[in-house]
Amino acid sequence: MKREEIIKVYEAGPEAVVELAESLLERIKQLEDQINKNSRNSSKPPSTDGFKKPQPKSLREKGKRPVGGQNGHPGHTLFMTEQPDHVIVHRVVTCSCGHDLEQVKSTRQERRQVWDVPPLKMEVTEHRAEAKICPFCGNLNKAEFPSNVTAPVQYGTGVKSLMTYLSQYQLLPYDRIREFFQDLFEQDISQATCIQANESLYERLKNFEADIVERIKTSDVVHFDETGVRVEGKLHWLHVASTSEYTYYSVQKQRGQVGIDAAGILPSFSGRAVHDAWNPYWRYACLHALCNAHLLRELTFIFEQEGQTWADAMGKLLLEIKKRVEEKKDSAVALEMEEVTEFIKRYDRIIDMGLAEDARLNPQQPKTAKKRGRSKQSKAKNLLDRLVEHHKEVLAFMCDFRVPFDNNLAERDIRMMKVQQKISGTFRSEEGAKTFCRIRGMISTLKKQSLSVIEGIRAAFEGKPILYPFDL
Repeated sequence: MKREEIIKVYEAGPEAVVELAESLLERIKQLEDQINKNSRNSSKPPSTDGFKKPQPKSLREKGKRPVGGQNGHPGHTLFMTEQPDHVIVHRVVTCSCGHDLEQVKSTRQERRQVWDVPPLKMEVTEHRAEAKICPFCGNLNKAEFPSNVTAPVQYGTGVKSLMTYLSQYQLLPYDRIREFFQDLFEQDISQATCIQANESLYERLKNFEADIVERIKTSDVVHFDETGVRVEGKLHWLHVASTSEYTYYSVQKQRGQVGIDAAGILPSFSGRAVHDAWNPYWRYACLHALCNAHLLRELTFIFEQEGQTWADAMGKLLLEIKKRVEEKKDSAVALEMEEVTEFIKRYDRIIDMGLAEDARLNPQQPKTAKKRGRSKQSKAKNLLDRLVEHHKEVLAFMCDFRVPFDNNLAERDIRMMKVQQKISGTFRSEEGAKTFCRIRGMISTLKKQSLSVIEGIRAAFEGKPILYPFDL
């Protein structure tokens, strides 16, 4: 404010000064909250913490097991093979005393094996189709080339699979893929060739993706999340639907209900949707469950920045219930009703404590003629209202062990989109974004099924089944 404006407020009387002071204090509070938010007490990603990263403090209970492999872990190391590809015998020809041992029989041999990569080169297979003229009728007969051999000179499925693997799974930019083939195979592959391989796989995966969508729609529990992506220089939204076995990605121009509808899962989904309480998700008639990891971060902020002790108590209660669920998972499908009732009572008591504490720390301001509409609430009150309104969704994980404590599955599945943009930049076309999503959906699904990514990509190029019983 300029000096003249401040003087006018002063001349308007005490009420105007009080109103201005309250407005400035509220603004200062908002800025302080904004500065104090980080990846540990909010949903901000760690990359936004800058050089003032908070001290790591996991919300999980500290484990008793030591770091590294545990007892009984099989480990991963080299082992002797009984059928080596090559055997080199190092002979003893003379004794240390000088005698010739060339004709002396060996008493024993010691073995050592070296695992290495052979010299890499591309193999060229030439297909020759015969043409014959029938001596009886004079008809010219030509042999058919294999269906995947369509050009005079072309790359095979092995090369195309490797290009797609490097660009869509390892997220290498096209220029680095060209360098890779030049360095290893002395073959200069163009960027257009890489793009054509990805586009070809995109078309081949159409039926596969449709099968994945149907599988997810009929699942009992599905995780949902969304994040922004840049396509053609404009903000678009990546929507993800995940289960422990399948992943589906969809890029849409809008984030809200229009985008969710276009993604095609939630409108016809009747199971339980796990999400972060973003408002458009509540518009769907399915069952819901909230991500408690998000709630724990919000509760941490309320406790550390607002000084409200109820938030700390609620966070500890949620972690206590989580621990109890983990103890019972192997022998039950839900906590006993008596235990559930007791946890709900404690939950309600903490809510009552929170409402009283927030009312004391943030008393409701009386409405004036200038302030119309709904009175602004504190962050703590907003969180308390959500915990009251959606208490069933917050505690769903203890009443049905199929429901997870958090939405980490969807967040892990969506993280690769951010990695892709950091490495390779934004998408230059909407088609490129859709291609990436469909192929990444297949890759994520293969990983969840503990299957080889490169073999799955090759199977798709060759028109073979990727996942039983899916047929392309």
